[in-house]
Amino acid sequence: MTFTSFMAEALAEARAAGDRGEVPVGAVVVRDGRIVARAGNRTRELADPSAHAEMLALRAACTAAGSERLGGHDLYVTLEPCAMCAAMIAATRIDRLYYGAADPKSGGVAHGARVFSHPQAHHTPEVFDGIGEGAAASLLRDFFAARR
Repeated sequence: MTFTSFMAEALAEARAAGDRGEVPVGAVVVRDGRIVARAGNRTRELADPSAHAEMLALRAACTAAGSERLGGHDLYVTLEPCAMCAAMIAATRIDRLYYGAADPKSGGVAHGARVFSHPQAHHTPEVFDGIGEGAAASLLRDFFAARR
């Protein structure tokens, strides 16, 4: 079996989010080598602080699956998920999480809350970090530099 990364598609969602004036974070949910949901941040557009790329993509994937559980699914996201998104990842039972840039300030996987390391975590996915890290970090750096 050959590994195929879907980070390029997550990065495309991040670029689209940035073009809309949102923090450029993108996510895709994959099952059996096919993208079943995709999203970019929409917190400002929807006036919803929970409208992170991961949350939107996971909600859409649950709708497509007809279930609140996403066993057999993988999530690709351009930035380390925050604690809120990590809790949603655990709740949906995602098999594997692939993320790009680390987030020492607000991350909830390898930094900060480290949601998956708590005994209260419902589920711990396999985690692979640093996938497309350079491109993801560059998008974020450029976005914030343009606003300073």
